[in-house]
Amino acid sequence: MGAQKTVRDEEFRAFTGSAWTRLLRTAYLLAGDGHTAEDLVQQALERAYVAWGRVRAADDPHAYVRRILVNEHARRFRRRAAEELVTAVPDRAAPEGPDGYARLDERAALLTALGTLPPRQRQAVVLRYWEDLTETQTAAAMGCSVGTVKSQAARGLAKLREASSLNGLTSIGGGR
Repeated sequence: MGAQKTVRDEEFRAFTGSAWTRLLRTAYLLAGDGHTAEDLVQQALERAYVAWGRVRAADDPHAYVRRILVNEHARRFRRRAAEELVTAVPDRAAPEGPDGYARLDERAALLTALGTLPPRQRQAVVLRYWEDLTETQTAAAMGCSVGTVKSQAARGLAKLREASSLNGLTSIGGGR
């Protein structure tokens, strides 16, 4: 039994090492806060560890854990009042290049606008366009139908297009 647990722990540790950055990025885009994102990823990985036999046997373990992450985000949102979910954009050094500060400003504006979307719309937009998942993959991660993904993403993109802070950006919802 001890040898099996050691193998299981090593497999899980390897998965966590390879998936952490990607899960953290998704969690940050969903939550809009670095600390909350880290908490979400840790909670998702805790649940994944408990169910590691099922996760490991899944066709795509990363998709399985991403689904856990999205569910954790939804649970957290249901527990908190909407007015408590204020998105703070962290200070970051400007990216390299002549347009570094402009890109940083655009990113900050987009993250702030994302924070104004209702949770399901935000999930659909983040998973579909930032994570570049197909509609089917997004539906699986959100636990809903493809039609729901399409409508939530369309509504989310429409709200982002209407956001005054994003008037200068032209690539919102770019052609999907």
